[in-house]
Amino acid sequence: MKGSLCHEYETGIPAEEVWQVYGTLRLGQLVQQLLPHLFHKVEVVEGDGGVGTILCVTFPSGKGMRYYKEKFIKVDNENYIKEARGLEGGALDAGFYSYLVRFEIMLKDDNSSTIRSTIEYEADDKCQVDNSLISTDLVAAMADATTKYLKEQKNQVEG
Repeated sequence: MKGSLCHEYETGIPAEEVWQVYGTLRLGQLVQQLLPHLFHKVEVVEGDGGVGTILCVTFPSGKGMRYYKEKFIKVDNENYIKEARGLEGGALDAGFYSYLVRFEIMLKDDNSSTIRSTIEYEADDKCQVDNSLISTDLVAAMADATTKYLKEQKNQVEG
């Protein structure tokens, strides 16, 4: 079984400003701060935010998945694309053998951009896997919370 899911979120914020969060380790810090009910802890295991960086995401107890480790395999600062491949935990503990998350910050115009979040996965057709683990709910919540945060920060500076 192979597939992908995609979620797009219109930000109303310039792509460069969104990338300053999504293209860095700030994203992990922000989602832990803004969405503690979804992300208990986001820790850097290794790296500085570039290719090769490994993160460990711990989820609140009672949410099903305990943790998820991922490795950044692509960080393209010119085209605003970041890809992270799952290493262990999460969907990989539930029978999936490949899990990749891609974030693309797409320029709409000078004042707006779209966050496109794509999840690509693969599992053995013979294996009984929990398809509920494949969802865009987390990346959608991240896009919404991050965008609201950036808008509030911008309003505070301008206000």
